[in-house]
Amino acid sequence: MADPRIDEYARLLVEYSIDVQPGWQVAIQAGTSSRPLVEAIVRRIAARGAYPLLRLTFSGQGFYDQAWLESAPDDVLSRSAPIWVHEAEQLDALISVDSPENTSAPRAVPQERMAMYRESVLPLVERTRTNEIPWVICQWPTAALAQDAGMDTASFAEFLYGSVLLDWEIESQKMQRIKERFDRASEVRIVAERTDIALGIEGREGLIDDGHLNMPGGEVYFGPVEDATEGEIAYSEFPANYLGREVTGVRLVFSGGRVVEASAESGEDFLLATLDTDEGARVLGELGIGCNPGIERYMKNTLFDEKIAGTVHLAVGNSYTSSGGRNASAVHWDMVKDLRSGGELHLDGEVVQKDGRWLF
Repeated sequence: MADPRIDEYARLLVEYSIDVQPGWQVAIQAGTSSRPLVEAIVRRIAARGAYPLLRLTFSGQGFYDQAWLESAPDDVLSRSAPIWVHEAEQLDALISVDSPENTSAPRAVPQERMAMYRESVLPLVERTRTNEIPWVICQWPTAALAQDAGMDTASFAEFLYGSVLLDWEIESQKMQRIKERFDRASEVRIVAERTDIALGIEGREGLIDDGHLNMPGGEVYFGPVEDATEGEIAYSEFPANYLGREVTGVRLVFSGGRVVEASAESGEDFLLATLDTDEGARVLGELGIGCNPGIERYMKNTLFDEKIAGTVHLAVGNSYTSSGGRNASAVHWDMVKDLRSGGELHLDGEVVQKDGRWLF
């Protein structure tokens, strides 16, 4: 018997996250292993009188398939196929189901080729980056994701459903209160062990991810003022994961809004190379505040980890223009800082969160 939570998950994605309308063309990016969820999504889209456009890959990650990414000539890799660009221009919505069979597979691709690929897909993601069309990213419980989290697949599925099948109207109200308090501030300061960093948010209105962009949702996020980040931050609690690579003990020092010093206990070469991808990779593109009550532990999975209540995440690289951010980069690397033990958030000098608990 099919798990009834799969259809409820699909209903959330189609009817809540995207709110598919009759006649829409809805792209579905997914791995072949996520067939039960994809079929449920297709049925829900069909019931709304819309068109599902399937793009299935064996890798289960992003627009590409691993074999193509490893084998394509540089001149092909560095530009998107014209039909892909045309499709992106015509789409009404996008649902991306991350379902990797091997989360470390991207490591087999040389970093310079991955940089070319990231640059080439910018035209494909522009309409989602600016929220011109509705989009949502979610995951299907694969053995690879479960293994990264130190779980068996059944336990990971239980965790996933516990983080997505929430009353999102209630969660949205809670996050709205946090957003409104931050919107009144000009400066956010993060203080913890080996961390004291200030970010400018004056004139930047916060946004809420209540399951309309990511599923699970559960964050309030901002596009920081590009030249107003000062201080240092140490990501000593959790590794920073990006493109299938794990970097531990990251430390970043900002001056004038840019990373001027960077180090790591392991993976430092990858960290530095990523920060040198382009001019915008050393600028802060996002401040996010984790708010999902169903996520309490680190999963080695950014889609979940950045939503842990009592954490913040800072992303170097590309901003979301809908948040007022103006930084452009092929990089968007979220790094999660745990504030639940000895951490504080200050707004214009007032402590508003201590040890992960709100004080207002």
